[in-house]
Amino acid sequence: MSEREPLRRRLSAGVAALSLQLADDTIERLLDYVDLLMRWNATYNLTAVRDATEVDSLAVLPHVCGARYADLGSGAGLPGIPLAVCHRFEDVLLVDSNGKKARFLREALRQLRLPQARVAESRVEAVAGEFDCITARAFATLADMLAWGGHLLAADGRWLALKGRFPHDELDAVPAGFEVEAVQRLEVPGLDAERHLVTIRRSGRDSTAGKQA
Repeated sequence: MSEREPLRRRLSAGVAALSLQLADDTIERLLDYVDLLMRWNATYNLTAVRDATEVDSLAVLPHVCGARYADLGSGAGLPGIPLAVCHRFEDVLLVDSNGKKARFLREALRQLRLPQARVAESRVEAVAGEFDCITARAFATLADMLAWGGHLLAADGRWLALKGRFPHDELDAVPAGFEVEAVQRLEVPGLDAERHLVTIRRSGRDSTAGKQA
């Protein structure tokens, strides 16, 4: 049995538990990403995640929408790279100001054959563009995330903020012009810690706009 086979079984089991339908080629590309991440992580310490088959990235997949996608504070590419592998975005932007992480992201995009994706080695507030779906993985409070990157969210777009525990203290501090659409607990197979997804949209818009059909 190859060293990759136990990872494949665990990833496939997690995909099934999340009721996702992923092609075999997609599973293999996700495993390629895990392999690359673990190799780079051993030298460069890119992320504290030590078992990439237990990350919560794929639990976010049913909530993504639109054709233009940005992952802010992408770090080692979680959740941006798994989502870009699994969802047919036309344009993907991974943003991180850390040089070694940006280098890893570029190499991952090259090896995983994701020509629609690019990397911005930049602070979030300096990035330009407009995106239908934005993810941000708990690199700041909701208020700070939106203050720095809110200009990137399209009028009918969705901002998906990944949090640990239910962010009670942050919800009332969401800045003017935005509103919390939902807070959902993510059930992540193999993970005991709490994970929540906060969905934010621009205020004053139809609550059904921009949702994935």
